[in-house]
Amino acid sequence: MKTIKFWSLIIASLSWVGTVHAQTTGGGNGICGPIRGGHYGPYDYRPDHQKNAGSDPMPHSDKRVLVEGAHFTPRVENLIGAQSGGQIGPPGQDLSYTLRAFPNNHRALVSVMRYGEKFKTETPPGLQYPVECYFERAIRFAGNDSIVRIIYATYLTKKNRPTEAKAQLNSATQLAVDSAFTHYNIGLAYFEMKEYGPALESAHRAIALGFEKPDLREKLRAAGHWQDPTTPPADTESAKDAAAASDAASSPKLP
Repeated sequence: MKTIKFWSLIIASLSWVGTVHAQTTGGGNGICGPIRGGHYGPYDYRPDHQKNAGSDPMPHSDKRVLVEGAHFTPRVENLIGAQSGGQIGPPGQDLSYTLRAFPNNHRALVSVMRYGEKFKTETPPGLQYPVECYFERAIRFAGNDSIVRIIYATYLTKKNRPTEAKAQLNSATQLAVDSAFTHYNIGLAYFEMKEYGPALESAHRAIALGFEKPDLREKLRAAGHWQDPTTPPADTESAKDAAAASDAASSPKLP
């Protein structure tokens, strides 16, 4: 899984986005469509969240290999062209199929975001739904997927919707719990928004959890917003008094 730098994409702002966003709220009753089983899926992209039923014994890894091998090859992921249909035309239909089968496929969400940028429209060729719908659908399908929310926050930032982006990052922070890698990526997303205070907090949290990658720290330092994590100093006099009291209590009493 790549860091947020892979998701820092330039996406043109389009006037229709607010309308789409308004229509996609309320459980997908608008233009983003229902999430339901089709020819294949839907399945959770995260292997530790996929539960196989007796009628569906195929291992999770095999499902991903099957879908990605047919529809989300490097050719599609890098927006070179279609994989299915004789590799003719743009990759929109393959991206749509991938995100129907695995609505929260992190790499496919990044690709669909870049696909909208490439064509400078939210409805590039072959997509079943507008670009933003794939984020709405991913959250509706897997609302506890913190990575989806970080990618969506990046998208919203590029759309000049900072309040909504912060809301997604706040949700991601709550979902991250003790995942150092996730807190680090949240910090990078905040940094891209120039929200240096939350970026610093996320960096400190990632460091406390053992994540050593220095990129976020160096970015904050270059921007003049880095501070080393500190441990609040102990109250020396209080500590001495407490130690003296403890010694006195434990000392033998003379007659």
